[in-house]
Amino acid sequence: MSDFAYHELFPLSHDDTPYRKITSDGVGTASFNGQTVVTVAPEAITRLTKEAIKDTSHLLRPAHLQQLRNILDDAGSSPNDRFVAYDLLKNACIASGGVLPMCQDTGTAIVMGKKGQKVWTGGNDEAAISRGVQEAYTELNLRYSQSAPLDMYEEVNTGTNLPAQIDLFATEGDAYKFMFMAKGGGSANKTFLYQQTKALLNPKSLLSFLDAQIRTLGTSACPPYHLAIVIGGLSAEMCLKTVKLASAKYLDSLPTSGNKYGQAFRDVELEQIVLKMTQDMGIGAQFGGKYFCHDVRVIRLPRHGASCPVAIGVSCSADRQILGKITKDGVYVEAMEADPAKYLPDVDASKLAGEVVKIDLGRPMDEIRKTLSQYPVKTRVSLSGPMIVARDIAHAKLKERLDRGEGLPDYFKQMGVYYAGPAKTPSNFASGSFGPTTAGRMDSYVDQFQAAGGSMLMIAKGNRSKAVTDACKKHGGFYLGSIGGAAARLAQDCIKKVEVIEYPELGMEAIWRIEVVDFPAFIVVDDKGNDFFAEFAH
Repeated sequence: MSDFAYHELFPLSHDDTPYRKITSDGVGTASFNGQTVVTVAPEAITRLTKEAIKDTSHLLRPAHLQQLRNILDDAGSSPNDRFVAYDLLKNACIASGGVLPMCQDTGTAIVMGKKGQKVWTGGNDEAAISRGVQEAYTELNLRYSQSAPLDMYEEVNTGTNLPAQIDLFATEGDAYKFMFMAKGGGSANKTFLYQQTKALLNPKSLLSFLDAQIRTLGTSACPPYHLAIVIGGLSAEMCLKTVKLASAKYLDSLPTSGNKYGQAFRDVELEQIVLKMTQDMGIGAQFGGKYFCHDVRVIRLPRHGASCPVAIGVSCSADRQILGKITKDGVYVEAMEADPAKYLPDVDASKLAGEVVKIDLGRPMDEIRKTLSQYPVKTRVSLSGPMIVARDIAHAKLKERLDRGEGLPDYFKQMGVYYAGPAKTPSNFASGSFGPTTAGRMDSYVDQFQAAGGSMLMIAKGNRSKAVTDACKKHGGFYLGSIGGAAARLAQDCIKKVEVIEYPELGMEAIWRIEVVDFPAFIVVDDKGNDFFAEFAH
């Protein structure tokens, strides 16, 4: 019999995370079988979870903020790159106040815990974590995004943002270590699995494949991205889980070479090649330029000889993951940057993206379209006046009206429509965090709605399908791209009034009327059939 050949699959070498202590309450020690064990009460786990969700909803890691500042300092950045980076830094400053979360989509709570064998807990750990999630989402200005199926087709919002995705593991040691993530729908929807073969495993084929697939990510998940790529895996689910951990920088301390035992490793050389590839695409930080990605992580895993899974995923501008731990000394959470203003340079924001065209949304729709028609795609605009807000469910209900021959309501014809869904409104604010949602989910409605006189001016984030470009050319409509990831900034500085005008029972999915001042956007699709993103799709 050959020697036992166990080797750790993910040999992380170190943890240099800075932590801040929350409390010592609920943590102690006891003696068992001649050894000292750490005792942890459920309340300590709940407290850590709540604190982690709060911090990651409002604060970012210093490294992420520095990367945004680097865009501003890079002479190779496009004006639009710099404008987006500056807006995201301003958004971080506003969110750090602890009132408005950085993004209106405050995410699904995802928790991974690794419990040392010398740690004893006094109850159901999953329940204690879930309680912390519920307390954070119900007590803070966060959004409830979880839908519970009543049957195969009918759903209801849970009203607590539960359930959370919780994965707990047993490991060695005397610490309970956690990773908390608030994963929004936009970036979650940009996680892809490709079942490939060994034929992919050569430089030419792999780079050609990655170039084609990375372009399909588009901008709807709010770049600049932290891009993660995983090649291999003992199963499809291992490949996908690894890409999520890699996007959160959780696997950064893996070795940089493989061995015959199958250890996971980072290919740092390929990371730089792929990063350069993304810079040369020209997509940029949402509206053209160099900074489609902040950085890239490439992880290579062992695989079954007949299978070669490949996963691609991103962490978006709301880079929401945070580590925590419980040891004999107390409860700790990763120390995030509480003063993001130190990364914000003293610059004239009005000069960051060239000419700005002011659009009065109070004018008749025909006049608004006539003004927009004078400018090319990529033009930056500043919107002031009233807009309608409607997203998935509202669009479905309006389609039902059209299908019954009832037509669209006048407000949908007279005003532009903003695809969004707000977080809870804090006291003394007109709205909660209120950034754009992914435009592509409404693509199938556009031709029918424009034929009925509505959706002539659409505002959201991300690229759209050719069907939308064709509809805008046919009916004379426009799609404007708003900056994804700057929801707190929009709520504080741009949105002055919010009121529900229809379907209040839908909560954040209701149809709203809002009034905005100097709301930033870019012409992405015009009435001539031009699509700003079309050139990057090949």
